[in-house]
Amino acid sequence: MTVIPMGRAVTVLGAGRLAVREWPEVSPGPGDAVVDVAYGGVCGSDVHYWQRGEVGESVLADPMVLGHEVVGTVRTAAADGSGPRAGTPVAVHPAQTCGECPRCREGRDNLCPSLRYLGSAARRPHTHGGFADRLLVPGHRLVPVPCELPLRTAALAEPASVARHALTRMAALAGGVRDRRVLVTGAGPIGLLVVALAHLDGAAEVTVTDLHARPLEVARQAGATRTLSAGEPLPPVDVAFESSGAPAAVATALAALPPGGTLVQVGQLPGHSVAAPWHLTVPRELTFTGSSRFAGGMAETLATIAGNPDLFAPIVSTEYTVDEAEEALAVASRPERSSKVLLRFGAP
Repeated sequence: MTVIPMGRAVTVLGAGRLAVREWPEVSPGPGDAVVDVAYGGVCGSDVHYWQRGEVGESVLADPMVLGHEVVGTVRTAAADGSGPRAGTPVAVHPAQTCGECPRCREGRDNLCPSLRYLGSAARRPHTHGGFADRLLVPGHRLVPVPCELPLRTAALAEPASVARHALTRMAALAGGVRDRRVLVTGAGPIGLLVVALAHLDGAAEVTVTDLHARPLEVARQAGATRTLSAGEPLPPVDVAFESSGAPAAVATALAALPPGGTLVQVGQLPGHSVAAPWHLTVPRELTFTGSSRFAGGMAETLATIAGNPDLFAPIVSTEYTVDEAEEALAVASRPERSSKVLLRFGAP
């Protein structure tokens, strides 16, 4: 069930130390496919492992290949027929779960106690990621990409699935966003994808706040009806998604909600205490919930992206070659300069 990088791979050695290392070729078992990686999307977690050697409680103890947002083409299909045939463009599902625990059985496999996620130091040995020329992947973890969707845009499959899960959480708790006034705090890649999906789900209004002008411009292209600099007065809203992970943004979202409102926290909050107007949750009967990664498959999300390319393509801002990996991570850490940064593998 393990994903194994092969060829050149972007490997973090410790805080501030990144290298492109050569990883050996491995022969596939009957259930394994070999995928030629085309693109890997740089996530905030990749940046944090590189900058600080840790993400929350996950601390880097050994060299680890980064990357969990990966698309490519099947070079060798799984011999047992468990995955797509050779030549199929695919997204790699980043999660390995047990499939047997109560959370998996109830469809919440993102909360599986045995969860391993590509490019994560949460467990030891660490789970290597997909920033490599080739990957050995269990065939059942490959999701075909619609033929009309360029792999550059399909690289949004994993973060868009994370955003879709946040909207699913909102639907379960508050009936969804249709005909509602939605607030999204933070116009990073996840926030922008929440904007696009809320727009497609029929939100009456989508207001987005951010510190920088560039991501707000992209938010308008992704379907936002109003964009505001952080700190500007907000219009009335019904529900909110907090995608920045900044305590100040949590405070903004809570204060903006009306009685009976719901806030879905998508951004990763710092490990220390978060100061926010929590006292408002009682008199207003506010609902506050987290949204972690995603449950289920990616096929529906890929179909949504393929059907609405004009909303999603602008979210991809820049691409770099694997040999420019350190520059790519540096740019990805600058939200005023980029949205979703991609690493490109193989031929240009």
